[in-house]
Amino acid sequence: MNKVKLSNKYQIVIPKEVREKIGLKAGVSFEVMTYANRIELVPIKPIEDLKGILKGIDTNITRDEDRI
Repeated sequence: MNKVKLSNKYQIVIPKEVREKIGLKAGVSFEVMTYANRIELVPIKPIEDLKGILKGIDTNITRDEDRI
């Protein structure tokens, strides 16, 4: 487990091992969320990175007659 310390400017450094594991680069933005007594940082990916994530999804759906 990696430990970090909150600086007097309320900053932390994400350990190199963690940055490399999930491919973080300088300048990445994060969504900051709290859950109970926990802080979660979720990297915000550029929309271009989402291209093709739904490739092969079945788009055929059954609709009710009144929804056609």
